[in-house]
Amino acid sequence: MEKLQLHNTHIPLFALLLFLIHFSSLQFLSLAYTPPTKYFINCGSASNVNANLRNFVGDSNSSDLISASVSRSGKGSTVKDSNESSGASPLALYQTARIFRHNSLYEFNIEDYGTYFVRFHFFAFSSLTTQTDLSTALFDVWTYGFNFTPKSYSNSAIIEEFLLTINPGKFKVYFVPRGSSFAFINAIEVFLAPPDLISDEAPLIHVSPAALINNNYTGVLSKSLQSIYRINVGGTELTPDDDKLWRTWVPDDGYINNPGAARNSTLDYRPNYRENNQNINEFTAPNQVYKTAKEMNINSSAQSTQFNPFNITWSFIVSKSASHLVRVHFCDIISPSMATLKFNLYIYGNFGLKIDSYYVAVPFYFDFVVDSDESGLMNISIGPRNDSDKPKTAYLNGLEIKEILNNSGPVPIVIAPKNNHVFLVVGSVIGGLVLICILVVVLFLVFKSRKPNSGVNSNWSPVVLVFGGGSSHSRGTRNGSLESNLNLGLKMPFAEIQFVTNNFNNKSLIGKGGFGIVYSGTFRDGRKVAVKRSEPGSNQGLPEFHTEIMVLSKIRHRNLVQLIGYCDDRSEMILVYEFMENGTLREHLYASDKPPSSWKQRLEICIGAARGLQYLHKGSAGGTIHRDVKSTNILLNENLVAKVADFGLSKTGPLDETHVSTVVKGTFGYLDPEYFKSQQLTEKSDVYSFGVVLLEVLCARPPIDPVLQREQVNLAEWAMICKKKGLLEEIVDPSVKDQIDPSSLRKFIETAEKCLQDCGADRPNMADVLWDLEYALQLQQNAMRREPHEDSTTNSSVAFVMPNVQRFPSISMSFARDDTPMLMDDGSHVKASEVFSQMRIDDAR
Repeated sequence: MEKLQLHNTHIPLFALLLFLIHFSSLQFLSLAYTPPTKYFINCGSASNVNANLRNFVGDSNSSDLISASVSRSGKGSTVKDSNESSGASPLALYQTARIFRHNSLYEFNIEDYGTYFVRFHFFAFSSLTTQTDLSTALFDVWTYGFNFTPKSYSNSAIIEEFLLTINPGKFKVYFVPRGSSFAFINAIEVFLAPPDLISDEAPLIHVSPAALINNNYTGVLSKSLQSIYRINVGGTELTPDDDKLWRTWVPDDGYINNPGAARNSTLDYRPNYRENNQNINEFTAPNQVYKTAKEMNINSSAQSTQFNPFNITWSFIVSKSASHLVRVHFCDIISPSMATLKFNLYIYGNFGLKIDSYYVAVPFYFDFVVDSDESGLMNISIGPRNDSDKPKTAYLNGLEIKEILNNSGPVPIVIAPKNNHVFLVVGSVIGGLVLICILVVVLFLVFKSRKPNSGVNSNWSPVVLVFGGGSSHSRGTRNGSLESNLNLGLKMPFAEIQFVTNNFNNKSLIGKGGFGIVYSGTFRDGRKVAVKRSEPGSNQGLPEFHTEIMVLSKIRHRNLVQLIGYCDDRSEMILVYEFMENGTLREHLYASDKPPSSWKQRLEICIGAARGLQYLHKGSAGGTIHRDVKSTNILLNENLVAKVADFGLSKTGPLDETHVSTVVKGTFGYLDPEYFKSQQLTEKSDVYSFGVVLLEVLCARPPIDPVLQREQVNLAEWAMICKKKGLLEEIVDPSVKDQIDPSSLRKFIETAEKCLQDCGADRPNMADVLWDLEYALQLQQNAMRREPHEDSTTNSSVAFVMPNVQRFPSISMSFARDDTPMLMDDGSHVKASEVFSQMRIDDAR
């Protein structure tokens, strides 16, 4: 049997134990696995299509699918290829597509826990009948495990493949158009993979400073994996017809560095799967992968000194900032008999692994998790061993590289329009739904008005909607009491929440976040609220639920979302907030069909959010660090007044001259690097995140955009690079670029740059940030009040001199000295204006 040894000069000997543990977990035979029949979806069509031994079911008219009422904002529209016989689109699968012009989703009913293949098919055809060119689409695809932007389209179909672990329940895939563009999809696959296809552990290879294994990477199956490369070394292209899991394998010729150093080898008979101890079968890789190989071209001039040591090397472009799961496939088809062939495997030229191949035609493989180096190029090599008394040669049969993805964060909001559903639901219907509705007796027990609790609308009369027996059980009783300092006056009965949301009617659904589903509701006096409900009976998110109540029940501020009430009856976790008519800040910048906000509006929104954060840090009891500041947690009311929301990750306590040691939490792209490295949380972590929001406001793009060039992926890093090069104005949002006064822009950029300093001590506090943003707004308003002939674009960029005035401390600092911050907030706004009045900034030129 194949045996793994470690190259003594590269890695410590104890890594051998890690490999043995890894492979011992694979010694049992897998459970019987039958290729699945669902879900294979032919999008935008009422017809089924047989493609590569799979039956793709049309999503428009099928007994297997529920089609909600047609709505362009949810269900989307269908489009058909005008040239059905096109050579570029040989399959009917790519002759229809579904188009979404608003945030929409597919929903799959998952019955079995396990690792699933999720594939998306894109083919950008043009439809003359609808005047639609799919190649112009710009959009993102989201799930709970990952999000991505489809690649640039070409004349052939593009298939994006992912593997992720999915729990039983609803698996949702969101399509999110960017700006005024649209999304499209030709076909989707979601099916259960063989149970032993991927192991949860693999040796972790650190590439820098020296490649070595020092532990195992645990939790592979908890991550989402994106297939980047699948190579049939020494063979031809294998199509989905050749693979029992419908995968595509491409030849290695385009990736090998020195083709003359290698030659192809083939096997004439079926590999012997029974002799290995890894439970390898034809689902691991097709027979053809193990029946072909690249081996060293011993007779080639490639053995000259310039190739010494004589290795065969393949190179692959990979993401610099990601880890990758690498699987190398071996099957000795070059030895005439049992020869115990020995050779070396190298990754990045440093990591060395001794491969001992005892048997002929017996497949085996190794998995590694490999950190990327800074080159963005992964090199994998094989070469002979000098200490071997066997033939000095080496071979490789196959190679797979999968990128390990970070979590996608909160899923997008899908808003249901009046009288229309927005979901395209895929899966099984809960049987007898209509019958249940007929049999349910809704009993309304109306009580006389009672004395209302604080925070509960005084016009309410409790209305109990009975949907089954059993008493109401408090979550506090089942899971321990809520903290004693909670404001229990905000507690609401579950029956009242049912009344407000019309028993959580789907027509009231307005979105979904990390905590749960959000509904709109209306009190008896007409006041609208937002009701956030976690999955009933779930304990997940309980600490965040408690924290949200504790924080928001103690504070009240014009720029913080107000908590109206909460419910922990019947094992429920429900939060009731004031309703924010204009959604999130992000929706007014990008990834939405809403018109972009003006520059003046953006400044006012940033100022409002800064006031809210400043009050959290210094004005609230004991001080509070938000810990998840981002554009989706800044909400806007009907007057576009900004309010900071979502306090589930917040930390409270005295923040002056102290820090909080805590597990790192937050959102990738906004996370303070100093906090990430040290796990020491301070209020300056919020300042860093707010600096990212400022850049988001300025550039109208997400903090992380993996579709861009590598140096542009991270907005904060890219903006600072442009700032140093004097090119920052070139990445300003074009929709507001002509509106911004150069002096206001300079002040705004300076503020963002100070927030993004690597060291927290070098960052300003929120009072300073607030002052600077108010100053930038005054500069903008000053430019707007000039006479028409005074062109701020030409005059200010060179001649404008910043006024030489004494800096006044932010009046918002007085919040900490007052127990009624709601009243002080209005006053502070007036006083801030008075400060700028004293500066006589209107006269500054």
